[in-house]
Amino acid sequence: MTACQGAQQEPVTEKDIKDTATVKPLKPVVVTEPVQYDSDDPAIWINPADTAHSLIVGTDKNTDGALYVFDLDGKIVKKVGGLKRPNNVDIAYGLSLNGQPTDIAVTTERENNRIRIFRLPDMQPVDGGGIPVFDGEQERAPMGISLYTRPSDKAIFAIVGRKTGPDSSYLWQYRLQDNGKGEIAATVVRKFGRYSGIKEIESIAVDNELGYIYYSDEQAGIRKYYADPEKGNAELAIFGKGEFKADNEGISIYKTGPGAGYVLVSDQDANSFNVYRREGAANAPQQHTLLQRIPVSAINSDGSDVTNLPIGSRFPKGLFVVMSTDHTFHYYDWRQLEAQISNK
Repeated sequence: MTACQGAQQEPVTEKDIKDTATVKPLKPVVVTEPVQYDSDDPAIWINPADTAHSLIVGTDKNTDGALYVFDLDGKIVKKVGGLKRPNNVDIAYGLSLNGQPTDIAVTTERENNRIRIFRLPDMQPVDGGGIPVFDGEQERAPMGISLYTRPSDKAIFAIVGRKTGPDSSYLWQYRLQDNGKGEIAATVVRKFGRYSGIKEIESIAVDNELGYIYYSDEQAGIRKYYADPEKGNAELAIFGKGEFKADNEGISIYKTGPGAGYVLVSDQDANSFNVYRREGAANAPQQHTLLQRIPVSAINSDGSDVTNLPIGSRFPKGLFVVMSTDHTFHYYDWRQLEAQISNK
């Protein structure tokens, strides 16, 4: 399927930033039915048989928490309860389980210090009741999670962050594999990632194609590392410093073509998203300059996901899903954002 093509833009100026305050927030095409307590993070599952029947999986962050599954009309089609404060969720495709390629949704369960893994689309657990994370650490409570599929061998990894932790090795990366009994086991393959100590790290996103991990050190900036553990633990970049009202939060990656596109980062307290070029600057792939600020109707968002694939008639160039603190998730047509980016 063909992804939309983005024009080349110049970085925003101070005037552009001030002018953004006068731009009306984007209105969502769909607002989901509310979750019970505290909507926090969404992930998009693309139905390989028919993208018009794709699903959104979202967390309800509470001691009596749950994963909610929504259709493209925003209706709740399934609730997986009994989760102790699920924070973030991500999705990967084709993990070999019982010899069959299996799509999975993985969420952090903060109050039980573990991750939970569910098969898609039926949301049946395939983790033996949960997989402990940060074993042996004093500070364990997991928050952020993102899944990386290595292109060379299709190995799938979970990158997990925590509520608080040390100034280095803040994130742990686990390889997910069939344990030989039809369930998924996780093996630690590395510990990496700097932390400023200012607030916390929650949002993590992975660019599978280019092989990068991005995560929000919430009042310091967006940090960037290689996703393949074999490429080492050097920090490649930190960007976005001073470009957010308070917290830089939810991260999602939109592809406009091979190696090109946008990194979208929530400016949580400004109810907007900062847009950076995915490929970086010319001859400087680790230099990410602010292109545009896009206000949205979602309130205080700290979680998002995006796809460039056509999703039904309402989202022909892709779907952008954003958490809102009114217990809902908002669906935006990518063309709404494309118009804002192209204006500059």
